[in-house]
Amino acid sequence: MIFQYLDSFTKDPVSAFVSLTLVLISIMGAVSIHEFSHAYASNKLGDTTAKSLGRLTLNPKSHLDPLGSLLFLVAGFGWGKPVPVNVYGIKKLSPQIGMAAVSLAGPASNLITAILMGVLIKQITPNFDLWQIWIELGARFVQISLILAFFNLIPLPPLDGYKVLLGLLPMNLAAKYSGIERYGPFALMTLFFIDIGVPGISILSSIVGTPVKLLTHWIF
Repeated sequence: MIFQYLDSFTKDPVSAFVSLTLVLISIMGAVSIHEFSHAYASNKLGDTTAKSLGRLTLNPKSHLDPLGSLLFLVAGFGWGKPVPVNVYGIKKLSPQIGMAAVSLAGPASNLITAILMGVLIKQITPNFDLWQIWIELGARFVQISLILAFFNLIPLPPLDGYKVLLGLLPMNLAAKYSGIERYGPFALMTLFFIDIGVPGISILSSIVGTPVKLLTHWIF
């Protein structure tokens, strides 16, 4: 993602700077909503861990992860700072289902806000240049939100999709599936490096990009 802006800086630095700024704002917004939603769901279910650590906020400073944000710019997808959850502090659901609900809250919030933003954009008539900037910001926010949602729904640890799947599987299957936990981060980083460094092969981009394109087309 960042490379296209570096190329644009040599041709039209002002437009490239504006576009990159809008992307950064969108990343901060989408990541903050995602992580806040984890914290909110956890707190609603009885676990106050995230609240006590200052994560029940929309302030980007509390949620941005430096590596995850950098990868958004380099690879086109990334993550925020994980919200700590004490599953045994969840009182309104079983620990297994409660963790799945908290994990699902992040991607669900991104999908909902992306759809709402898309509806809002379609209601705006660009009568003057300022509206065009807001429309572009909204479009970037939709794109980043969808990427964040679908990337996190991949059922590999430590992503949300893995925890959601663990919560939905029967206990015996969940116990077996949890055995991949130690390999998950390595598998993800391998896919990252393949996408970035191997020409013609983009496994992770295809997994995330296909539903993003389909839903973007539906929204707009």
